[in-house]
Amino acid sequence: MRHLALLLIPLALTACKEEIAKAPPAPVELTEQALSYFCQMNIAEHGGPKGQVHLAGHPSPLFFAQVRDLVAYVKGPERDAEITAIYVSDMGAASSWRYPGQDNWIPAEDAQFIVGASVAGGMGAPEIVPFAKASDAQPFIDQYGGSLMPLADIPADAALGPVDLSRPLDTPS
Repeated sequence: MRHLALLLIPLALTACKEEIAKAPPAPVELTEQALSYFCQMNIAEHGGPKGQVHLAGHPSPLFFAQVRDLVAYVKGPERDAEITAIYVSDMGAASSWRYPGQDNWIPAEDAQFIVGASVAGGMGAPEIVPFAKASDAQPFIDQYGGSLMPLADIPADAALGPVDLSRPLDTPS
């Protein structure tokens, strides 16, 4: 029996190493120099929630000036590398819409997103707004409308569909 236990120790250690190797990369703090992936504009110059996507084999994340753009990237066919982590701004922890925070990132799979609110994101399109807690999102929904859902349930057309320019959008304070 003792010999069996000694044989299992290397197997257990190997499993631990694999778990450590598979841990997702940590979020990167947003800096004044960060550029948005699609438009290459400085993210700090635009209000609203932000996002970052980490890709296998890439040393730095892709940043997005608005979460709608991140969702378009995630749900679109343009990727050529495996996504290893996705982080979004927790707007429940943001000081304001204009200043969503530099390090209040939450894993996108843990976030709740408001879809269909009458608010414009950093690039002027309707925004998909992330919150860590549904209770923090409710006052936002009460004011701007929309539906709360996890990332997996966001319909692709919420990010990939055309933008209705006749629909008036608010810029929260």
